[in-house]
Amino acid sequence: MPSSPKLATFPAIRSALRFYQIASIITGIGLLLLLAEMILKYTPIHLELFAGGSGGFLWFAPVIVDADCQWYSLFVPGGMGCEMTSAGDGANISLAILVVHGWFYVVYLFACFRLWSLMRWRFPRFLLLALGGVIPFLSFVMEARVAREVRGYLTEREGEELHSHAVRSSLTHEIPTENKR
Repeated sequence: MPSSPKLATFPAIRSALRFYQIASIITGIGLLLLLAEMILKYTPIHLELFAGGSGGFLWFAPVIVDADCQWYSLFVPGGMGCEMTSAGDGANISLAILVVHGWFYVVYLFACFRLWSLMRWRFPRFLLLALGGVIPFLSFVMEARVAREVRGYLTEREGEELHSHAVRSSLTHEIPTENKR
C-alpha cells in the first residue's frame, strides 16, 4: 500500500490540484469541441469550420468525399479509407481544434501525473485520470470528484496533525506541584 503524503508536500499538492483543475476544464472543453468537429466532418453532413477566406469571418465549408466511399469505410482501420478533400479556404478551425486538443492533452497528462505522484495514489487511479481527456464529459466529473476528495483529505490530515501536536505539547508541559517545605 502506498504511503500517505507528507505534511510538507501539502502546499505542492494544493498547487498541483489547481493546475489539474484548470487543465481538466480546458481539456474537457477542447474534447467537446473536437467531438462536435468529428460529428460535422464524418457524418453525412461533411462540413468543416473555417475562419477568413472567401466565406467571411466564420463559415462552414463542405468536405468533398469520394463517390465510391461507403459510410463504414470511415471507421475501418488500415484500409478502405475514404479520400476527403476540404473545399474551404482560410484558416481551418476544425484542424486547429484537433491540434490544440492533442497538445493540451499532453499538458493535462502532466497535470494528472503531478497530482497522482504527490498524492501517492495507485497506478489505476492515474489511468482513470488520464481517460478524462479522451472520454467526453469525464474530465468534468473527475475534476469535481478529485478536487472534493483531495481537499477533504488535506483538511482531515491537517486537523489530525493539529490535534496530535496539541496532545504532544500538553504532555510535555510539567504539571505544577506544590512546594515541599
